[in-house]
Amino acid sequence: MEAAELRAICDTLIRILKPDMTPKQLIKVARRVHPYASKKKVARAAFFLIISHADREGKWRK
Repeated sequence: MEAAELRAICDTLIRILKPDMTPKQLIKVARRVHPYASKKKVARAAFFLIISHADREGKWRK
């Protein structure tokens, strides 16, 4: 997966994410915007997004 593709999927996830969404709903909506994205790519983007936001907030740093 290219970095640009990962970033594009992350940007989409930020826009569509709601607190009550299930993983299945998240993948379904993300694949509407990015039809080429597999479940694996969406999952990687979601984990990348979680890690990058946790790092920015500094809550997980020691």
